Amino acid sequence: MARTLGTDPYGHGSDPAGSPQERDCRTATIAGVVVRYDVTNGLDLVVTAVRILHSH
Repeated sequence: MARTLGTDPYGHGSDPAGSPQERDCRTATIAGVVVRYDVTNGLDLVVTAVRILHSH
């Protein structure tokens, strides 16, 4: 995920997980895994995985 969400947390087919106003709460599918994450922009970019779901 460092090469995908770590470089562009708002790209890679991600969508807002809540209302459009909650732009920093995102959902994306990376390598067949659904990841729900929060983006924090401060001095450093922090992407925190909230929930990771893998379907078999």
